[in-house]
Amino acid sequence: MSFIFIIGIALALAMDAFAVSIAVAVAHHPVTGRQTLRLASTFGLFQFAMCTAGWAAGETVVALIGRYDHWLAFGLLLFVGGRMILESFEGKEEKEAEKPDPTRLGPLLVLGVATSLDSLAVGLSLAALRTSILYPAAVIGVVCFVISVIGTKLGPTLGKVIGRRAELAGGLVLIAIGVRILVEHLRG
Repeated sequence: MSFIFIIGIALALAMDAFAVSIAVAVAHHPVTGRQTLRLASTFGLFQFAMCTAGWAAGETVVALIGRYDHWLAFGLLLFVGGRMILESFEGKEEKEAEKPDPTRLGPLLVLGVATSLDSLAVGLSLAALRTSILYPAAVIGVVCFVISVIGTKLGPTLGKVIGRRAELAGGLVLIAIGVRILVEHLRG
């Protein structure tokens, strides 16, 4: 399997994490270096782990999850996006006092799972091709990490362009990603 092919797969898998990183940075500006590191590390690690798990699990687990993985991703992104939308309508003083950190363990795990479910299927595909997994999975994880860092850096600029309703826009983006995942799986 060529490096270019692996990079292509990695970039495709990283797009959801990229969009979520932008949405988090838009809604929770300023994002600190520590928050960026937690977000990007989690997304990269989940992409690596899910790809490896898909490869190891073979057809059994993927066949069980494949029936509802799109619903799970949709539900998780709908929940997180819905919370962001509701928070966008709260008063500024109230929001600043209780602004939850999306890079803390709970929300971060939810976002990590939601953005890496496709990586499970890619791992299964790599197993079917009888290729080793560590190198492709590591490349996938590193690319996702880098793309997520870029997303958190672009988010504040986009937030300035969007204006006051940046959090609303971020929530809508997360829900749109969930809907896209759902529609693609229901069509296919």
